[in-house]
Amino acid sequence: MKQYIILALCLICFNGFGQERTYSEEELAITKWIDGTLLTPKINTKPNLAIIIAGSGPTNRNGNQNFLKNNSLKKLAEGLTENGIATFRYDKRIVKQILKNDIDKDITFDDFVSDASAVLNYFKNEKNYNKIYVIGHSQGSLVGMLSAKDKADGFISLAGAGNNIGDVIIEQVTKMAPKLGEEAQRVVSLLKQGENTTDYPAALGSLFGPEIQEFMMNWMTHNPTEIINELDMPILIINGTKDLQVSVKEAEVLKGANNKAKLIIIENMNHVLFEIDGGDLENSKSYNESFRNISPQLIESIVEFIQS
Repeated sequence: MKQYIILALCLICFNGFGQERTYSEEELAITKWIDGTLLTPKINTKPNLAIIIAGSGPTNRNGNQNFLKNNSLKKLAEGLTENGIATFRYDKRIVKQILKNDIDKDITFDDFVSDASAVLNYFKNEKNYNKIYVIGHSQGSLVGMLSAKDKADGFISLAGAGNNIGDVIIEQVTKMAPKLGEEAQRVVSLLKQGENTTDYPAALGSLFGPEIQEFMMNWMTHNPTEIINELDMPILIINGTKDLQVSVKEAEVLKGANNKAKLIIIENMNHVLFEIDGGDLENSKSYNESFRNISPQLIESIVEFIQS
């Protein structure tokens, strides 16, 4: 029995050494509100860097929110770094504000752009990287476009909208509740004109409540097609066929606005970058299933784009 125990311990030690990571990990504070994780591959040459920007809501560097843990952005970062690309992913400022119980009620969409620009400037000044790419997921796609202009060496949109967010909201509301579609259109029209309103159905309060109207108005001033058209850099646009939030059509709209961009549609990939075999129920549940692996084709496509 003693011999078996010794053998088991030896195997554990051997496996531990055999699984040594191919990258180093460092926690960085970029600004008062922006903290993140830098992964650096253990290679002999100066690596390329990918800055990963999270989507809407209080989303942290790993792609998670309070009751939704999928680690999608963490898995994306690790997958890229295992292929020789340095990555930096960071918590959105609202995450730290919630933790400190110091929430800025006047936060704007442009604050997210300023944060992404600060991150990009930080790493450009470091001069430790061959090229710097910006990867924006969902809402982060538009944030990434705005921050990447004239600064980054390339831009990657993951599940990013091509239409103005106001029009996207109208389409989504109409699809889920056709009777509310006209009301959503009316309210969006007012917000696009910079007009506040208290006249909206209670069912749309999470979209148009008084505490979020200024943020939404600011967001609606930016049109993704106009911005991506102005980007003079390599561009990769990726979307999945099972994305419940951002349809393939949105990716095609982005592609149509910049004919130099490369478009990749990944079969069965959903909004949180998992490949789904089943229907909408499995799709929705996956948002809180961190045991899943993200799409291998996603990693392969981004690595090929950055290293080409």
